[in-house]
Amino acid sequence: MTVRFVTAADDLRPAYDLVIVGAGPAGMAAATEASRTGARVAVLDENPRPGGQIYREITRNQPGARQYLGADYWKGKALGNAFAESNADYAARATVWSIEPADEPRDGERHRVGVTIAGAARMIEAAAVILATGAQERPMPVPGWTLPGVLTAGAAQIALKSSGVVPAAPIVLAGCGPLLYLLASQLIDAGARDMTLLDTSRPVLRWESLRRLPGFLFSPYLRKGLGLLLRTRRRIRVVTGVRSLEILGEDRAEGVRFATARGTSTINASTVLLHQGVIPAINLASAAGCPLAWNAAQRAFQPVTDAEGRTPKRGVLIAGDSAGIGGAQAAEIAGRIVAVAALSDRGLVARDVSAALINRLQRQRQRYFRGRGFLDALYAPRHIFLAPPDAQTIVCRCEEITAGKLREAISLGPPGPNQLKTFVRCGMGPCQGRLCAATVTEIMAAERGTSPADIGTYRLRAPVKPVRLAELAGLPHAPRALKAVTGRDPVDHHLNETELPS
Repeated sequence: MTVRFVTAADDLRPAYDLVIVGAGPAGMAAATEASRTGARVAVLDENPRPGGQIYREITRNQPGARQYLGADYWKGKALGNAFAESNADYAARATVWSIEPADEPRDGERHRVGVTIAGAARMIEAAAVILATGAQERPMPVPGWTLPGVLTAGAAQIALKSSGVVPAAPIVLAGCGPLLYLLASQLIDAGARDMTLLDTSRPVLRWESLRRLPGFLFSPYLRKGLGLLLRTRRRIRVVTGVRSLEILGEDRAEGVRFATARGTSTINASTVLLHQGVIPAINLASAAGCPLAWNAAQRAFQPVTDAEGRTPKRGVLIAGDSAGIGGAQAAEIAGRIVAVAALSDRGLVARDVSAALINRLQRQRQRYFRGRGFLDALYAPRHIFLAPPDAQTIVCRCEEITAGKLREAISLGPPGPNQLKTFVRCGMGPCQGRLCAATVTEIMAAERGTSPADIGTYRLRAPVKPVRLAELAGLPHAPRALKAVTGRDPVDHHLNETELPS
């Protein structure tokens, strides 16, 4: 068996047993596991090749050429090879913009998935859908973050993995979270020079961190994390306790002004890489009608799922970091668990076989969750970077809405982010709130003196990604849709399913 590459929308089959969105660790693992049963599987992936963010270009890169990516990256090689040998249909550069779950799936009823490939849209059906959309970086709006030369740490890592590109020096990495130190280490090994890391994490010796320390000491993260911290601090300047941050420049980034308990300092910078942790990518799950819940430890909304990835929407399951941040190894195991659960629900795997396998996999996954609570507490972002106090700081990049404008609109009394949209259009741009939703919730919660759990987040609907009208017009038109537009019964008036009203 080898994976079947799909390069055009018409090459997709009309229906599948399992449609998987995303080809990161969870998505590849789910497809590999499902293919062993002979199930018809489609993997729809926005990237040009499988791997997701953590294993980006894993099927193309070779250790000899890019050894600086580190041992953890190359662990994905075996998974990438296994995926390549599966019987899945793999569609790269595919944009999934809609999922229409069947409310009460009965025999013969399936979910409908809207996807665009090579400029053509298509609706395909699935007995079950697995969302393995992974994580996204938490927005970090600070003064000057929209200047050229300012990127997220994830964007810099994409360039490094995809093309071996090292940013222009001097480089400033600013924010909090393990990825910041990992990227610094990778850039050092790739030949980057003149780097400074500004750590905005809150003080380490906090009760939330200390009470979770025992679990971390027996986790697989201990040795790796300490080694990464020590190695980075030996080779570049690391400033801890950063309380405020401003990127300086007129036409592009030229420097960074920051403050610590010792005072305010300014350093030169041609490239600024921002990062303050990752949060689940929930837009597609939200648009599919999956309920969301607030994760206080990770300070983010995530879909409601059971231990095997099932959502309250029957036949829609979620795997990996898109269901809660756990890391690449946990995501890979979760992908296998969710695939087995989905196929068991459809009767393609015997219940006793699936139960035994899932129990074994859950024990393996628990090992990677052991130190997660400590990391979440250790790298909790400061509130000043979650809800920027400066009125001129842009929050919504698509619509250029500032923090001051948001606070003015909030004072008028909208009950939540969805109503706030009608006041200032924040979250209505092409990104559909990916770059502002978390910040809007934090600002509104701070202004109301309540928890983000009480505020909520954007409620989305299809299409969740930009799609051209020409693509929608090219879809087959069912009799029910024609009647809704024309007011006439297509059968009575001899209209066929592809006929458009004049």
